[in-house]
Amino acid sequence: MKKCHPELGLVQICSTLILPALLSVVLPIRAIAQAPSPADAIALEQQGKLPEAAQAWRAVTANHPKDAAAFAALGVVLSKEQQYPDAAAAYRKALALNPKLRGVNLNLGLAEFKQGHFPAAAAALRIALAADPSNNQARVLLGLSYYGAQQFEEAIKALAPAAKSDPDNVELHRVLAQSCLWARQYSCARDEFQQILEKDPDSAPAHMLLGEAMDGLNRTPEAIAEFQAAAKVAPREPNLHFGLGYLFWKSHQFDDASREFNAELALDPAHAQALAYLGDIAMQTNDPETALTYLRKALDLKNDIRIAAVDLGVILAEQKHYPEAVAALQRAAVIDPAEPDVHYRLGRIYKEMGKPEESQKEFAKVRELKAKADQRTEDLARKMSASPPALYSPDPPN
Repeated sequence: MKKCHPELGLVQICSTLILPALLSVVLPIRAIAQAPSPADAIALEQQGKLPEAAQAWRAVTANHPKDAAAFAALGVVLSKEQQYPDAAAAYRKALALNPKLRGVNLNLGLAEFKQGHFPAAAAALRIALAADPSNNQARVLLGLSYYGAQQFEEAIKALAPAAKSDPDNVELHRVLAQSCLWARQYSCARDEFQQILEKDPDSAPAHMLLGEAMDGLNRTPEAIAEFQAAAKVAPREPNLHFGLGYLFWKSHQFDDASREFNAELALDPAHAQALAYLGDIAMQTNDPETALTYLRKALDLKNDIRIAAVDLGVILAEQKHYPEAVAALQRAAVIDPAEPDVHYRLGRIYKEMGKPEESQKEFAKVRELKAKADQRTEDLARKMSASPPALYSPDPPN
């Protein structure tokens, strides 16, 4: 190792000894100086270099773990990359650090909405809208989140003012109309679908949905007319002939109903609901063997069709096939526990079978359910679909 010789000059002679020490001090300083700054991250984002921008923002948050704005900015970049779970996590961190940071709840709500996390989206969007009641984007997103979460009355409250201020947004009016339909606010649904049809009079789905609303208002002839209008425009529309058949069945026009149910089966041979109602028509027109064929096939395809299970139990009981009748009616009771008619029929069957205790239990259940009766009515919307239509797209209507 060289020694320092002052007479030769300190820097020149001692460099071998001093340089390593200097490097140990200078390099960390240089490394800190080269760490990405918010300005670096913003510049990368503006250049469209989103992965690099996200990496830069991660470095900024690592160096400044209490910088709420940096976490929010990271969330924005991750959202642009469609990395919504990570974006939501970044927004939540930002809000944990600063709950009043502007715009973050709206961004969080959108990130959750894009993932289909509708209750979580609604929770964030409620806060965003409360902070800025004039923000129409937050209002629409909140309404759509309620719709996705099947909270239809809340969806109406949010969407109605937004739709009123944007009469040309057909998609927004469609979601509002369907919310009204599923909330059983049929006048609201009728008005919205009529407005949609003014914009697009040849929309078969709109005619069908308006028909469902008319059915909910007990205006069956007008409901039939709407389905017939849809059939003229798009005769192969899924569920159209079933819906029209159901309306004819409801009006006791069994020949017309059978024609429409068979038309649906020609398009979809596995349409269980159409088979079930053909079975019911056969039963009501005194053709039990044909009815049994339809009903059993319907339940094989879809085991939660109540009318098929009840009718099957009734026919089997009349034929004195009591164990099978009991099994069918018990299935119906599971499908809809609130209806008393099944328990009355079970009570009668158990009495015929010489089972008085079971019979009395069923009759007691009838009395209990009648006391709780809420005058529920089934409507066409719930016959045609077990659940409301999903949003067409994860992107909210503008």
